[in-house]
Order: sequence, then C-alpha cells, then structure tokens
Amino acid sequence: MLSNPETKYRPQPHVTLTHRTWVNNKTTHAPRWCSTDLRDGNQALANPMTLEQKLKFFQMLVACGFKEIEVAFPSASDTEFRFVRHLIEQSLIPDDMTIQVMTQARPELISRTFEAVKGAKNVIIHVYNATAESFRRIVFKKTKAEVISLATQATQQIVQQCLNAPETNWTYQYSPETFCFTEEDFALEICEAVAKIWQPSTQRPFILNLPTTVEVHTPNIFADQIESFCQKYSQCKNTCISIHPHNDRGTGVATAELALLAGAQRIEGCLFGNGERSGNVDLVNIALNLYTQGISPQLDFSHIQDVAKVVKECNQLPIHPRHPYVGELIFTAFSGSHQDAIKKGFAVQQANTLWEVPYLPIDPADLGCSYEAIIRLNSQSGKSATAWILQQNYGITLPPQLQQHFNAYIQQKTDALKRELTHQDVWEAFQALYQQPNTVLEHYHMQNHHIQFKVKTAQDTLDYQGTGAGLVSAVANALNVDVIDYSQHSLGNHTDSLSISYVQLGNQQWGVAIHEDVSHSAIQAILNAQ
Repeated sequence: MLSNPETKYRPQPHVTLTHRTWVNNKTTHAPRWCSTDLRDGNQALANPMTLEQKLKFFQMLVACGFKEIEVAFPSASDTEFRFVRHLIEQSLIPDDMTIQVMTQARPELISRTFEAVKGAKNVIIHVYNATAESFRRIVFKKTKAEVISLATQATQQIVQQCLNAPETNWTYQYSPETFCFTEEDFALEICEAVAKIWQPSTQRPFILNLPTTVEVHTPNIFADQIESFCQKYSQCKNTCISIHPHNDRGTGVATAELALLAGAQRIEGCLFGNGERSGNVDLVNIALNLYTQGISPQLDFSHIQDVAKVVKECNQLPIHPRHPYVGELIFTAFSGSHQDAIKKGFAVQQANTLWEVPYLPIDPADLGCSYEAIIRLNSQSGKSATAWILQQNYGITLPPQLQQHFNAYIQQKTDALKRELTHQDVWEAFQALYQQPNTVLEHYHMQNHHIQFKVKTAQDTLDYQGTGAGLVSAVANALNVDVIDYSQHSLGNHTDSLSISYVQLGNQQWGVAIHEDVSHSAIQAILNAQ
C-alpha cells in the first residue's frame, strides 16, 4: 500500500444539499422489492444456473412473496431466453406478479427482449446505458449528447413495441449507470429526457432505477444524492424511484436504508448479498432489519434455512456462518457472559410480549430456527451454557450450587479436549457424574415417619430402615448421611411426567435421579450421591 494514497486516489465529490430532510425521517413501511438473483446474481456465478436451477430459485422467490423478479437478460444467451419463454408458456407466473427483463440500449437486443416476454401479463422492461464520466470517456468514448441520444432512441423503440402489444401491462424502467458517480446535473438531464418520451402516468408506470453499480461514497452521501435528485426531478409524482446498491465499501445495506429515508421507494438486490464483484445489497438483511423494528417487510422468511438451502444449491456458493440472520452461528453464543444474559432473558420472556432477550435482536423461532444452537459450549463458556443445554434439551433445571459444581467439571473437560462439547457430550457427562449408581433402590415402604427400603449393590442386597420428619430425613438417618440440599421438579407439564431429584450431601457430593415416582427418585438421588 502507498504511504501517500492521495497521489493515486481522490475522494468522490459530495453533493451540495442545503435543505437536507432525510436525517429526520423515519422508515414506517416496507419498500417495493425486486429480486435480481436470476439476472445480476446469476451473472456473478462461475457456472451460471441451468434452466432447472433458475426455475427452482424462481419458485422459492414466489413463495417468499416477491412481486417483482428480474428473471433474465433474455438477449444474453439461449438459456436466458428459453427460461423466460418457459415461465410464460407453462403459466408459472402468478397473476399478481411482474417479471422484469433487462436489456442494453441497443435496437436488436431490445427487439429480442420483447420476443422473450411475448404473452406475459405483467412485464417491466429494464433498459440501461452508461452515464458516468469515466465510462463515457474511457469505455465508450461518447459525448453527453451521444449518451442521451442512445437512451432516448431506446425509449422511443420501447414505447412503440409496448403499443404493439396492448395485451401486456407494461412498466418501463431506466437505469443511468452508474448513478452514484455520474455528474448530478447530467444524471438529472438524461432521466428527464427519457421521462419526456415515456410520459409517465398511472396508465404508463415508470421506474427510475438509480444504481450504485460501484459503491464509492459513504451511505450518507448517497442519501444526499437521492434527496437532491428527488427535489429537482420534475416527474417524481408519476415515477417510482428505485435503487440498486452494490457492496464495494461493505455498506450496501446502510446505503439502501438511508436512501429509503431520502425518498427511494424500491430496492433491487439479491438474497444474502450475491452479485457481481462485492455483491448486490442483501434483501433478506434489509427485510429482517425492518422486521426487528416492528415493520412488516411483506416478505416471508419464516423458514429461512429452507431459503438458504435453495440459494446455496443453485448458486453453488457458501453462506458465511456469521451472515446476519441466516448464518450457522448467527444466533450462537460461546462467551460465558453472553450466555448468562441470554439464559436470563429467556427466563423472563413471556409469550405475546415485546421481545427483550439480550444479544438476540430477533426471535430465532420467527425464522423457523430452533433454540438448540443458541448457546454452545467450549472452554470460553460459563455455567449458564451447561445449564441452558440441559434445560432446553432435557427439561432439567439445575439448582445453582449443582450448576456451579457441574460447570467446573465441564470446563476441565473442554480444556482437556480442546474442542466444543456437543449436547450429547454434556448429557453423557451429567449422567456419568451424577446418575451412575453403585446402589440401586429395589423397593421402599414409608409409613408415618418411618421408612423401610431394600437396595441392591454389585455384591449384595441390603435392607435399611430409618425415621425422620419426612422422607428425605428418614432415608438420610437410615444411611447415616447428612443431606444439606434437596430439590426436585417435574420433567414436563403432564400428570404422568417423570420426576427428577437433586441431592447434595455433607461431603459436597451430588446425586441426581429420574423416576416416575417422586419418592423413588429422591431416595435414588441420595444413593447416587454417596
């Protein structure tokens, strides 16, 4: 890296916005969503999706509730063209859904695109051309006037072809690429020129898609650009302002969220952030961010792992284990202090109340995820981890002193093994430490304050009897042991649920026993503690 990067790189110009309002705005509803997974996301793959994979992905997007899906770049390849025809000819597009198809502003590509969507009920024709100064100068060597002419001629062709197919409900979408570093006055000029030809109205829907094809600003600058554009553009009333953020700076989600505050009404992106180079903005992330603020995203991710499975199968790309909301470890805590806070949060959380579990901004159950993996156990974990695992998986609520005793053993075990312990590891250790009796209760009889019971050892069968104020004290007297702590609870909410008993003796040994009869479990727990 350079010691003086200013010799090679320059900051992007800011927007002069004297009456900025977006900073005080508040998001109150979901935007219009458009998934570009089947186009922009597909172009980003080393091995583009097959027709079968695209169909599977499309059906999953429909099930999630997407009403606008950019299904293809039909003029790019035969597979893309055939996929669009397959959707239409097999009547696979719901009546309330709109497919979007993309094309460059070239006559032959536009014609091919209209061939692809013939017979569809609702279609967005998406046209783009390069408008940024560096693109004009370096890539296409065109003047501003030539760039405007390219866009307006394409629009005129689209107007005519839409008129030739009145059976379809047409929407026109234009994208000046890339809006975020196109000169502000030129971006406005070319969009006004395109709008003048299309003549947007309720009957002629129009979308201006303002992409950050390459993210070059902090999110607040892009918000300024959107608000400034909306203040100056003459057709805002009849135009949907859409954004298409990429993630080159790692702030694609923030860019989209601030742009919504600044006047954007629609977001294009991919599930889990797939897309060219750094990826498109992650639509799932934005949708669930809204959800955690009490705003319905109008999308259904209640089975998010099923969605992730389809995405990974079709894209052949992994999802990072700490990816927001969907990563394998996103709801998992290993740290002792985090685990303790989560455990206490669940203990006081009541059904049908505001969600207030520390470290979990969303209830995993709302996404179809179980609580099993929320707390996992390694050498960094605290006593709450072992207690949580036993409680969530086996219904066992350890007394505080036993919790400390068992955790000390588990920490020694994780340090020695140098790995995470599974739930089964914890359960087997718990059984080995507290439930492996050398002496087994055969039967007992309690009358008044006197008990008689028979036990079996490896070598013999023994009879005991004792008297006490209650069952536990009578058994303790019979065995000549000192019980300093005893508790029990039911393993379930039914009348036939098993009972678990916990006993600590004066020698600091603990015993635990589970039985359908509460007295039997108490006696066996004392025997196990010896």
